[in-house]
Amino acid sequence: MRAVVQRVKEASVKVDGEVVSSIGPGLLCLVGLRDTDTEKDAEYIVRKIVGLRLWASEDGSKAWNQSVMQREYGILCVSQFTLFSRLKGAGKPDYSKAMPPQQAREAYAAFMQRLAQAYRPERVFDGVFGAMMDVSLVNDGPVTILLDSQDPNNQSLGNGGQPASQSSPSSQEA
Repeated sequence: MRAVVQRVKEASVKVDGEVVSSIGPGLLCLVGLRDTDTEKDAEYIVRKIVGLRLWASEDGSKAWNQSVMQREYGILCVSQFTLFSRLKGAGKPDYSKAMPPQQAREAYAAFMQRLAQAYRPERVFDGVFGAMMDVSLVNDGPVTILLDSQDPNNQSLGNGGQPASQSSPSSQEA
């Protein structure tokens, strides 16, 4: 599972011109599911999202000190299978590593439920799975963190986005 996590001042999702979700300060998370993802992958990503310390302390004396939970900010997630694209040939994207749509719909719903349970349900928002969405945000920083449950140390960043190892997140220190 992959997530692109952005610290935002605000973010929203529109479907067919209508706002379906919005947050003020918090995190916008683009979430992609790999064809081999399990509950362990979802647990890892949820733990990281709610635990990322991306804000300074309230008095500003310590940088990178507080999480979205400590600040009680919102989390807006958007499903995005394109996070598992690979370029083939003349730049044509291949999505064969992404989880198939019906399986992904169920796994994404379970991920969202897990995220709401780990944080506060009234602070966790979502787009519309499988819909064409207009995602708007005002970056705060900008601060963007890449999470990959199969590559917790982001070793693949220099490897064309391919995981450096195929080990399970349950076998890695988090």
